[in-house]
Amino acid sequence: MSTKLIAYDLNAPGQNYDALIDAIKGLGAWWHHLDSTWLVKTGVSASDIRDRLAKHIDSGDELLVVDVTGDARAWRGFDDRGSKWLKETWD
Repeated sequence: MSTKLIAYDLNAPGQNYDALIDAIKGLGAWWHHLDSTWLVKTGVSASDIRDRLAKHIDSGDELLVVDVTGDARAWRGFDDRGSKWLKETWD
């Protein structure tokens, strides 16, 4: 299992995020505290996540998936719940 950062911009107005969000949530334990940024603890590779989520975005949209597993991390301004998830689930 590793932690993946998933970020996206759906650029066309009026797009439905529901299918994309459901697909992200289905990948594993997730944290979503910033608008279009997710952290997911999953056994799925970054390229496989990209391919799965590509079904839920348009050709003009942007999607970034990065493996962020490891000790390098820092944050500020999150509530106790968000900080707890980051501390307990990151590694």
